[in-house]
Amino acid sequence: MMKSKASLAAHLIPLCQPSSTAAPRARLIFCAFALLSFAAPSVLAQQPQPITARTPATPLVAHDPYFSIWSFNDNLYDGPTRHWTGTPQQLDGFIRIDGKTFRFMGDDRIAPPIPQISRAIWPTRTIYDFEGSGVHLTATFFTPCLPQDLDVLSRPLTYLTWSVRSTDGQSHFVQLYFDASANLAVDNDQEPVVWGTSRVGDLTVMHMGTTSQQVLAKAGDNLRIDWGWADVAVPSQPGMQTATIGWRERNHDVSTGTIADSDDLNMPRAPRLDLPLMVVRFDLGQVAATPVTRQVMLAYDDIESIEFLHRQLTGYWRRNGMTFAQMLEAAEHQESSLLARSVTFDRNIVTDLTNAGGPHYAQLAVLAYRQTLAANKLVADIDDTPLLFSKENFSNGCIDTVDVTYPTAPFFLLFNPKLLEAQLRPVMEYAGLPRWPWPFAPHDLGTYPLANGQVYGGGEQSEQDQMPVEESGNMLILFNAIAHAEGNANFAGQYWPLLTRWAEYLRANGLDPKNQLSTDDFAGHLAHNANLSLKAILALGSYAQMAKMLGKNDVYSDYHHTAQRMADQWMRMAADGDHTRLAFNLPGTWSQKYNLVWNSILGLDLFPPSLAQSEVRFYLTHQNKFGLPLDYRKTYTKLDWSVWTATLADNQKDFAALIDPLYLYMTESPTRVPLSDWFDTVTGAQVGFQARSVVGGVYIKMLSDPALWKKWVAASGN
Repeated sequence: MMKSKASLAAHLIPLCQPSSTAAPRARLIFCAFALLSFAAPSVLAQQPQPITARTPATPLVAHDPYFSIWSFNDNLYDGPTRHWTGTPQQLDGFIRIDGKTFRFMGDDRIAPPIPQISRAIWPTRTIYDFEGSGVHLTATFFTPCLPQDLDVLSRPLTYLTWSVRSTDGQSHFVQLYFDASANLAVDNDQEPVVWGTSRVGDLTVMHMGTTSQQVLAKAGDNLRIDWGWADVAVPSQPGMQTATIGWRERNHDVSTGTIADSDDLNMPRAPRLDLPLMVVRFDLGQVAATPVTRQVMLAYDDIESIEFLHRQLTGYWRRNGMTFAQMLEAAEHQESSLLARSVTFDRNIVTDLTNAGGPHYAQLAVLAYRQTLAANKLVADIDDTPLLFSKENFSNGCIDTVDVTYPTAPFFLLFNPKLLEAQLRPVMEYAGLPRWPWPFAPHDLGTYPLANGQVYGGGEQSEQDQMPVEESGNMLILFNAIAHAEGNANFAGQYWPLLTRWAEYLRANGLDPKNQLSTDDFAGHLAHNANLSLKAILALGSYAQMAKMLGKNDVYSDYHHTAQRMADQWMRMAADGDHTRLAFNLPGTWSQKYNLVWNSILGLDLFPPSLAQSEVRFYLTHQNKFGLPLDYRKTYTKLDWSVWTATLADNQKDFAALIDPLYLYMTESPTRVPLSDWFDTVTGAQVGFQARSVVGGVYIKMLSDPALWKKWVAASGN
């Protein structure tokens, strides 16, 4: 007879106690999830909810621009797992129940799928559930990406956990198979790889990498890492067996329920010839109603991560001399505590997101969470100072682009302003060098992963195709936002001469910008850009605020009056009846004035509240099915800017009216890639860009509530 949920829960609870004789790893992992699944519906209804709706893609293993694996399908078994660029990087999973094999991950057709019945996305976890042949399987991808803990955040490691239980009151003989392919360690499948296995404490560690190992030898956009080592680390568990074999041998083994007794030693070998795989099999024996859990850790040792001004830097977690083996051991020992912290973090942030903007807003922000972090790399400078470098994914591959940092910044301003400092510090070091000749801020530091100097536009050679007002305004606003988050302008004080230089440039050139590019450079050059002018004015107000914090009262008075005078002029120049113009010289036009959001968030109060209110009223009459166009010229929009614009609303009804089409885009877009921030508001199709960090801009709504912002900054220790 099948037990009730209540009786099963009663059976599980003793196993979760410290005195339980169950294996610690199995006990701690399944208890965190299994007990929740037995909770009464009335209890679950009161809990913060993960994303269960369809998304364009699902994050599985998301760490940095090179180690970022996604499912582009609704079901985990409908296609291969892929790098964010779309190139297959196979992770395969099979379950063998009473002698019959089913697949639960990957699209290898040697076995039929076991039906997927649910998928849930939390900020730090993705959880799939499958059920068939009398067995329930839960597959969890857990990445403890906690922004307050930089050592843990920078670890390139994800826990993969499988929990199996019977659902029909019978016992079933179950085996689990998992493999990770050599494609994780190559840019293309013609690069030869080698492999090996070692022991680290009680861990069996399989690793694969290219024969050439050309560390930091390439820079570009649509590239995958081809140096370092992909690792599968397997803690000692009952019924465990590991091997490194080819794809053909694996298929035979999976079909027969066996696994090779020894590694394939036919190496080096290009993946296209017979894809090398790191394989783990678990014999679970007879599985009844009590869940049986197994786990592996998937990690990547990139050796050197970033080249900054020709010095090669390693991941931040290495800064005290920690080896990769030591990192694996630490990750194994800390797993249970990290899981507990992450579950609490997930529930707290989802609750606050929902309270701040509603469930649709919360789900959009949850999907943006890991993507934001995975488009960045956290490293240690030669003096151990944290430095954070973004990659401009599927745009031009630039590294540490200022107008990518600007829209991403709300994420870091909320969770840990020190991470935004870590992103701005390399820009300031570069801009302070004699080789940067311009009186305005740089656009970028190079092409990822080489941050050796600007490559965009005219670079260090010409002002042509630069973004002088854009980047200078971005930097001043971001420094002021950090000052507000931290309660002081000490960070700005370190770079005051440079900030002053850029403020002087904006005072002379910001009110009515000449023909130039803005962050929306895909729209082309534009003169008299009203939204760009807004940014310059708010940046000057920001400079004034920071001067006041630093006790520079004369500077404050001068620049505050300048900013207010320019704001008054802007109101007259941009006015166009019930809205404002795209450009001062173009009546009958309009555009999203997303930069205006800082006027209230930073307490600048340079523009009257009525401006935001009238703009929102106008925008609500110009939306398409999937959102508000960026301006009147095209039907495309930007996800980040659209949420900034929605945050201008002074009531929840109008905010929701601008957010709901974006949620519809997330759930119905025909383009199956990691969340694109540039899409068409009529069709919902991607126009360009994907997997970029700028989706972190959706967190700006959280900054509009001073108490909420303060709460999360305080949690980071700032």
